[in-house]
Amino acid sequence: MNRKERVTHLMQAGQARLVAAFEALDGQAKFKSHTWERPGGGGGMARILEGGSVFERAGVNVSAVYGDAVPPSLAKQHPASEGRPFFATGLSLVLHPTNPYIPAFHANYRYFEVGGSEVWWFGGGADMTPAYPFEEDIIHFHQTLKALCDRHHQADYRQLKEACDRYFFLKHRHEMRGVGGIFFDQLSPAGQGDWEADFAFVQDGIDTILPSFLPIVERRQETPYGEREREWQLYRRGRYVEFNLVYDRGTLFGLQTQGDIEAILMSMPPYARWQFAYRPEVGSAEAAALACYQPRDWL
Repeated sequence: MNRKERVTHLMQAGQARLVAAFEALDGQAKFKSHTWERPGGGGGMARILEGGSVFERAGVNVSAVYGDAVPPSLAKQHPASEGRPFFATGLSLVLHPTNPYIPAFHANYRYFEVGGSEVWWFGGGADMTPAYPFEEDIIHFHQTLKALCDRHHQADYRQLKEACDRYFFLKHRHEMRGVGGIFFDQLSPAGQGDWEADFAFVQDGIDTILPSFLPIVERRQETPYGEREREWQLYRRGRYVEFNLVYDRGTLFGLQTQGDIEAILMSMPPYARWQFAYRPEVGSAEAAALACYQPRDWL
């Protein structure tokens, strides 16, 4: 297989494993398949679970698209790529749990080639968004990601963690979307570095998704909750929506490349709420949660 085929196969195999694991964990709902084709070239498959016992919505999407000219959002980040043909493939997942004590979770790993195979780069990462943060959960998540980075010489956990803090930041709210993780636009500079080493990191990153998150789900899924916790969860989901519609580059890339709108917006939670000038009660668990949505060294 050539590079494009190897990476596309990696994303598809990762999707199959993740879908099977989340379906087994939920134990009630099943993933449905939604395949789509892009008019300009390529397509993908979105796998969606809704109304489960653990996940209110879970989406795992794989796409592989190509075209004659790099879309504007990508050309802005990489001016040398403007007007050149491109290929892009990726795996993206978003989990919106039913229980407010289980964090929302997002991961994305992707690969780009521009103008053939001479210019390439890998991007991606994983981040977690709890409505009710627990330090032991956040520390476990970050420790697992640090161990991932430590296994690969080109991945510096501190740099990727700081990049995640900067990216998943709602400037108009002066707060992070959640408690961060790791994020990278380019693991190695475009067209440079060791392709096989970067491929291995992304492969390991996909394999790390389950051990980074499943122990947290298993720890919190039986925690009792009521209407107060549910309302706070929906309020925090509003922040998730704001980020995805205002700042998320993947959403913009999908729209600019005429991707399937259902697959692009699978990241949206099924329910969310906004309340004018809301401030949680001083001393409450909700007020304490706000302190976690700022950059912090969790290790």
